[in-house]
Amino acid sequence: MPELLLELFSEEIPARMQARAAEDLVRLVTDALAPLNPRDARGFSGPRRIALTLTLDGVVPGTTVAERGPREGAPEKALAGFTRKHGVTPADLVLEDGFWVLNRTVPPVEAATRIAEALPPLLRRFPWPKSMRWGEGSGFTWVRPLRRILCLLDGETVAFSLADGEDDGHGLRADRLTEGHRFTAPGAFAVTDAAAWRDGLRARQVLVDAAERRALIEEGTTRLAAEEGLRIVPDPGLVDEVAGLTEWPVPFLGRIDETFMDLPREVMQVSMRVNQRYFALINDDGSAAPRFAFVANLLPEDGGALTIAGNERVLRARFADARHFWDLDRARTLASRVGALDAITFHAALGSQGARVQRIVRLAGLLAPMVGADPAQAERAALLAKADLTTGMVGEFPELQGVMGAYYARHDGEADPVATAIAEHYMPRGQNDGVPAAPVSIAVALADKIDSLAAFFAAGEKPGGSGDPYALRRAALGVIRIIRENALRLDLVKLFVLAAEALPETLRDAPDLALLPGFVAERLRVQLRAEGARHDILAAISSGNEDSDITRLLARTDALAAMLATDDGQNLLAATRRAANILRIEDRKDGPHDGAPDPTLYEQPEERELANALLDVIPAVETTIAAERFEDAMRDAARLRPVLDRFFDAVTVNADRADLRANRLRLLAELRRMTVLIADFSQIEG
Repeated sequence: MPELLLELFSEEIPARMQARAAEDLVRLVTDALAPLNPRDARGFSGPRRIALTLTLDGVVPGTTVAERGPREGAPEKALAGFTRKHGVTPADLVLEDGFWVLNRTVPPVEAATRIAEALPPLLRRFPWPKSMRWGEGSGFTWVRPLRRILCLLDGETVAFSLADGEDDGHGLRADRLTEGHRFTAPGAFAVTDAAAWRDGLRARQVLVDAAERRALIEEGTTRLAAEEGLRIVPDPGLVDEVAGLTEWPVPFLGRIDETFMDLPREVMQVSMRVNQRYFALINDDGSAAPRFAFVANLLPEDGGALTIAGNERVLRARFADARHFWDLDRARTLASRVGALDAITFHAALGSQGARVQRIVRLAGLLAPMVGADPAQAERAALLAKADLTTGMVGEFPELQGVMGAYYARHDGEADPVATAIAEHYMPRGQNDGVPAAPVSIAVALADKIDSLAAFFAAGEKPGGSGDPYALRRAALGVIRIIRENALRLDLVKLFVLAAEALPETLRDAPDLALLPGFVAERLRVQLRAEGARHDILAAISSGNEDSDITRLLARTDALAAMLATDDGQNLLAATRRAANILRIEDRKDGPHDGAPDPTLYEQPEERELANALLDVIPAVETTIAAERFEDAMRDAARLRPVLDRFFDAVTVNADRADLRANRLRLLAELRRMTVLIADFSQIEG
């Protein structure tokens, strides 16, 4: 099978864009060449190139295409228009099923021809997040100036250019040339196929496989750290970024001056990561080690001595800046900074950060007894939680919000639960982050997130489509995770009402506030879906149910899911759906069929048996659900399964006698009343 190699060689591509660009290249090329049956596609990305290899058929087979024209007997103008459109005469048409048909033969197309036709427009519309123009004479854009196009099909150049009319496409034409490492192997060289391309670049100190570069970085830094009895702080995102910055990664270790080792560990790690893309090292006990790892883009001739010394010198300057902020910030208490928040705008419709802090203080105090926290400590932590936004350290490193506040609070002698809550009130920051577990931390974290949700919904800033500029979906998921993982019993609707009461008066009755419970419920269903859980069962339980206690809803969901996993549960579901369908149809005719059934109209023992079972089961289900004994409620409901089976086998609900029919429908309505206590079974899948 012919092999296609395509490489697009440019100036440095931002690391964050490389992997997605390689995926897009594979997707777009395989779609464009679909008639050639492309397969075994593999994408490559690096600092100066994206590329792909794939195999495909050598030719697009010829086909016969039938174009249906006017009906037989249609006006001559219609037939003339059809033949003129296709450049044929009436003699070229045949009559099939009452229509004039043109059978056209499409000749086979060689793979090279198809590739040369498909790639120029594909490259002109390539979906970079950001593109740039350069030079003169062309409007063609790329993420950075594109310098070469290598395109080979079975070792032969596929000739095409990016010229488009008067636009010269920067004179770019496909050939068989690429370039090695910018410093150690500059200049172009020719390749003959994908293997020669990979091997030739490796010989010129370029690794085209991003996964291989990542592995070298991880293995190399881990090995160097282990030789010193240390460990690398795991940071997959930084590994990916460094792999996107280096073509020939060579790891080294540097030393940190002891004079900086009293800086907070988080400050050191963030400074190294953000400013220099260095890896932090720790001792076995988790304390910061006086070493750091970094990755060069080549192996220096001196083995790295000058490179290490230069990076150590740069880091000393960075840490000196951090030391300045650390000492300057501690010269003032955190509490003295709270007033400065009044001068920071939170949102035009919602006032200042200071006003927001006062709302969070109030809500944290109200939440505290609900989660077992000391109200005074919760209010104190909420008051100080945002004060570090005015510090020099957080101004330099926004990633340290909360973290620095906790350090400064401890320096000021604040109670440990208060300092911990300041550090943890942003948690969870992401999907893999933990949630607060200490009661004061829980109260402040929930207050912060619930205020955000209520405030932005009231201000008309709810998320729409994929847009979520205020991270409200993340805030809702944070509320859900804190409640779930701490098994909290909270009435979310009540909390949203309490939060809204403190908003500016013009926003307290904003209509979008009513959407908040549904928004959180949808986020909960999304989370369950991601976990592979029965989100449809949660939707069924929530339908028509104003309960906003997440822990109770999930307990009911688990109990119903366990019942539906049994034969009795599945058969009960089928029977109740059958009853609901009958009622829906008959209620349209002459319903509703509410009210208690008349026992004197039971003609068959199966009717009486179902009625008696319902008289027993309905109160039992009501009692067990009220007592939150959901598993018992499901067992009580499951007892109806054999009774329902016998009823539907023996009883004709739509009897000829009107009184019998109405009475049997009222009996089914009683069954429906029982199932509604549990869930809306119509929403359950399967």
